[in-house]
Amino acid sequence: MLKLTGTLRVLLAGLAFCCATATAQAQNFTPQVNSYIKTKANVIALTDAKVIDGTGKPAKAHQTVILRDGKIEQVGDTKKVKVPKDAEVINCSGKTLIPGLVMVHEHLYYTMPMEGFFNIAEMPGTFPKLYLAGGATTIRTAGSIEPQTDLALKQLIAEGKLVGPDMDVTAPYIERKVFDIPALNTVKDSNDAAETVNFWADRGCTSFKMYMHATKDDLKAVVREAHQRNLKVTGHLCSITYREAAELGIDNLEHGFMASTDFVANKKENECPDAARQSLLDLEVNSPKMRSLQQFLISKGVAVTSTLPVFEPYSGREAVLGGGEAALLPEVRETIINRWKAAQGKDSLSIALFNKELAWEKQFYDAGGLLVAGTDPTGAGRTIAGYSNQRQVELLVEGGFSLAEAIKICTLNGATYLDRANTIGTIEKGKQADLVLINGDLEKDIKQIRKMETVFKNGVGFDSQKIFDSVKGKVGLN
Repeated sequence: MLKLTGTLRVLLAGLAFCCATATAQAQNFTPQVNSYIKTKANVIALTDAKVIDGTGKPAKAHQTVILRDGKIEQVGDTKKVKVPKDAEVINCSGKTLIPGLVMVHEHLYYTMPMEGFFNIAEMPGTFPKLYLAGGATTIRTAGSIEPQTDLALKQLIAEGKLVGPDMDVTAPYIERKVFDIPALNTVKDSNDAAETVNFWADRGCTSFKMYMHATKDDLKAVVREAHQRNLKVTGHLCSITYREAAELGIDNLEHGFMASTDFVANKKENECPDAARQSLLDLEVNSPKMRSLQQFLISKGVAVTSTLPVFEPYSGREAVLGGGEAALLPEVRETIINRWKAAQGKDSLSIALFNKELAWEKQFYDAGGLLVAGTDPTGAGRTIAGYSNQRQVELLVEGGFSLAEAIKICTLNGATYLDRANTIGTIEKGKQADLVLINGDLEKDIKQIRKMETVFKNGVGFDSQKIFDSVKGKVGLN
């Protein structure tokens, strides 16, 4: 029997690693996935595009981007970039290129009421497809009801067996038993919360979400266990204020400032107050108290997630955000549209608070805060994966962000939060080839973002419209 020396073992191990890496780069797709692919050429030249690169810099016209083996090889003036002879050339004249969206408050479930109870149901057949069709090449699920399903979907997508984005999976919610929501995970105490972190971290979850009635001790335990593993903690809070959470080491706060209970008079510790919404309605847009909170969060390095679609008012707006009515099961669509019709002209307080939220997010961003974005496809069922991702960009622009800032929030900022800014989030040489080709000029009309033509993930170009068409009438079914 051949006896291996230590040096030979190291060399063989290195060779095995190289072979594994080469195999991973040459990804194979099933026939089903291949049917949605427009191009997977090794070298692709996207010529004469308007590029919004995700860095926050202004758009550049007449740019050519060269993709090679899943990476961005070159970006520059069309007149100066030499197109390789072996490249597949895609003429992008009159079109816009943006980085693949990096959205960090997504779910693979949808609102499905059950006998009068609020309930949610997994959508494994439609939502992964819809996210990619809507330009989201990377998502973080911000709370899971079927984490084992989410983890399996992540793996199947990575193996080329399903269409979908790259995924960072958040563990089940960490919440105390208060709500009667059948799908919601609850913990008994802080020890149970800590055990939840370790159980799901061992299985591949990379994030943990505190929910509305979790206590300060629960958060302490979760932050301690997660940070020991270099994993992150976010929260849709109520019992814990934003300031308390920041002091305890939370990494991210969900829903902008809409979930803040910091301004409730005489709030009791570890108690979710009824007056939270009213306290925000009573707060002035330019309140020094809000600006103080924003500065405190920035000083602690806490990111804030904008989830504007789930809060978008009813009156004078779309029934289903982003124009996604066709994606819904007919019975579900009828229910949502009837509810939307009944709410017209009856949501003045929601409109007022929504406008304040737009202003507060802009204040936080302008002060130097890390504002990231997501859509939270829950609520009344108007928010659907993919369509709502496009709508989130539109709403940021509506809220006063420049187009370049809105794209940055939905790309580079998300990548920065996920500690992946060195590989994704911008259109720059050496980055992963995650891009979205839009058949229109976003500088002229932000709603052209709904005309996504090709979504490139790892350099593979997927047909956005074909994916959207494949799930029409299915959301609410699977």
